[in-house]
Amino acid sequence: MLVRLLRTHLRPYVGNLSIVVALQLVGTIASLYLPSLNADIIDNGVAKGDTGYIVDTGGWMLAVSLVQITCTIIAVYFGAKTAAMFGRDVRAAVFHRVGEFSAREVNQFGAPTLISRSTNDVTQIQMLVVTTCTMLVAAPITMIGGVFMAVREDVGLSWLVAVAVPLLAICVGFIASRMVPQFRKMQKNIDGVNRVLREQISGIRVVRAFVREPHEVERFGEANQNLTDTAIRAGRLMALVFPTVMLILNVSSIAVLWFGASRVENGTMEVGALTAFLSYLIQILFSVMMGVFVMIMVPRAAVCADRISEVLDTESSVRPPVTAIKSFTGRGQLVFENASFQYPGAAEPVLRNIDLVASPGQTTAIIGSTGAGKTTLLSLVPRLFDATDGRVLVDGIDVRDIEPEALWERIGLVPQRPYLFSGTVASNLRYGNPDATDEELWDALEIAQGKDFVEAMPEGLEAPIAQGGTNVSGGQRQRLAIARALVRKPEIYLFDDSFSALDLSTDARLRAALRPITAQACVVIVAQRVSTIVDADQIVVIEDGAIVGKGRHDELLDTCPTYVEIVESQRSAEEAA
Repeated sequence: MLVRLLRTHLRPYVGNLSIVVALQLVGTIASLYLPSLNADIIDNGVAKGDTGYIVDTGGWMLAVSLVQITCTIIAVYFGAKTAAMFGRDVRAAVFHRVGEFSAREVNQFGAPTLISRSTNDVTQIQMLVVTTCTMLVAAPITMIGGVFMAVREDVGLSWLVAVAVPLLAICVGFIASRMVPQFRKMQKNIDGVNRVLREQISGIRVVRAFVREPHEVERFGEANQNLTDTAIRAGRLMALVFPTVMLILNVSSIAVLWFGASRVENGTMEVGALTAFLSYLIQILFSVMMGVFVMIMVPRAAVCADRISEVLDTESSVRPPVTAIKSFTGRGQLVFENASFQYPGAAEPVLRNIDLVASPGQTTAIIGSTGAGKTTLLSLVPRLFDATDGRVLVDGIDVRDIEPEALWERIGLVPQRPYLFSGTVASNLRYGNPDATDEELWDALEIAQGKDFVEAMPEGLEAPIAQGGTNVSGGQRQRLAIARALVRKPEIYLFDDSFSALDLSTDARLRAALRPITAQACVVIVAQRVSTIVDADQIVVIEDGAIVGKGRHDELLDTCPTYVEIVESQRSAEEAA
């Protein structure tokens, strides 16, 4: 997965990578040439007392060093730039893929892991790319060139290279192989910390209301400790790498000096050649160390690549049509034809054989007990889910045959849990229609019974809204969400229990203000309170995913025991209150 991910998203930057390789090649050749020049200075300059030779060769060393430094700086710049653009592209790919997911895929992964996969996981692979461009590219060039130059200086000591390099690679490779399971576990533990932290921040009011701070502290502490323990185990293994490298490096240096001294004494090797050979051996071992250092990052990056690829390879269960209908005429008639829905692996369907017609100019209400399938039924219209059997039609066309944007343009959805984005009141209302004027925003707020509290804000329409709308009350959030749908002026209004946070008088005023605005539109309301839907043109009663009653309020009181039970339970609650 890692190779495929890198190949896919680094392909546009082949030019930059070619520059990095070329510059690293020139810089590495320059660094390999320096010990040879140093050996010449020792053998031909210092040993013979030739100052002019020392100065001339030293000048060449300065020039070669300047070339090496310049090439390395430019190569690191292009490598870092390429890694940054790679990270940007992968994050964008994950973001767009998640944006295509239906509610089923989002629930399958969960928000915390999707966030960590698009941030932490991408960062780990990005770090691998930048270290590869700055270290790993130069490592094999240095190793191959160093071996060639070392053998060129003295063949008799070359067996030390043949022993030291494989020994170093085997020792560090063994340690790296033990780190892979720890890195895989670490990424899961990061998801766990993100999940607990997200829940605690989102539910801080509930935590405080039930005085559960100690319990939540314990939960976070457990998740945090799991991550810490895994990181420590991985860190201990990583800590073994550098002592191992330095041990082999120092032992190899001692061996070169030990065996090289006898060769110098016998006259088969010059002192300069010995120092050059030692320099080349150190360069070779350091190149192996750099390569291993990058390879240590590969296991964790591979785990991250698997997690990212899992998201990118997951196809949405709601797929766009091959030949989509981009425009069609109609007033927004909504029809369910024997529609059913069942989650994958579930024993029973959530919805069974739903036959329903919601016509323009009429209000269709859906009521039922908690978990009856009301929200799921409404979610089939904008294709948050797709019916597993049967069809959902808008103006006689199956929603699965309509271009998603063309379908969504006709729908104004107010979800059960209204969500506001960070910004202002105006920016949230214009989410439904970016070109809406201030006058249209105020009209929508007046209908949604939100004009008074927005006018009371010092900034009015420019009043700030926190992420999720946490700086306004639940009822205010619902009214702003309703106003957002009204600004869009769609042909189909879907209200998913959108009046539950409103008091009865506000609920009544809002529904009265909605009637003239939605007179020509198709309105579908999911509600818990009978008082909200008592005047609806058609009331649909759902129980256990099936329709058990359909008609007006008075008709259902005579024909539907389930509806009578709901009415009586709410009437008893009001009388008791």
